[in-house]
Amino acid sequence: MIILGLILLLIGWLAGINILYTIGGILIVVGLVLLVLGRIGRPVGGRKVWF
Repeated sequence: MIILGLILLLIGWLAGINILYTIGGILIVVGLVLLVLGRIGRPVGGRKVWF
């Protein structure tokens, strides 16, 4: 999710498309929140471990 957010952020910035820039920023923030929650051991989406 973080990588997709970075890609959309870059495409939006280079092409000047504000909606892609905004969606990319939102995806980065959500990805970082999920990463932090997963790292501290809190279950995300009802699962403790994803594999």
